[in-house]
Amino acid sequence: MGDVSASTSTSGDGATTPELVQRAADQISGLLREELALARLEVSEKGKRAGVGVGLFGGGGALALYAGGALVAAAVVALSYVIPAALAALVVAAVLAGMAGLLARSGRERVRGAAPPMPKSTAGSLRADAETVRNAARDRGRS
Repeated sequence: MGDVSASTSTSGDGATTPELVQRAADQISGLLREELALARLEVSEKGKRAGVGVGLFGGGGALALYAGGALVAAAVVALSYVIPAALAALVVAAVLAGMAGLLARSGRERVRGAAPPMPKSTAGSLRADAETVRNAARDRGRS
């Protein structure tokens, strides 16, 4: 009968190949769990920023609606003392539309700033981890 230990080689630290494989699997599993937690956190932060942008965008629309309803009548009446009433209504509408456009643009920029929701730093970290594992496996195969 042959020696059973002949099928399991040992490394320089005394660990057998199956033990090393088990350690590597445990380390990779732990690393992936940590990276997924980091990705969840990063996506959550981007979602919060997008939510603020969407809120500003919606707030701009609501402000335009309420401001239009509340101030149009007063502004038109006030301007109708100086210029014809129809022209006064056009001037007031143009000012309100300009304000609404500024708020909508600000909200849109915030939403664009939060996109894409891809967690860039986590993706880069995962690539670096994979490269480290590949290099270690390649170096280990040479010795």
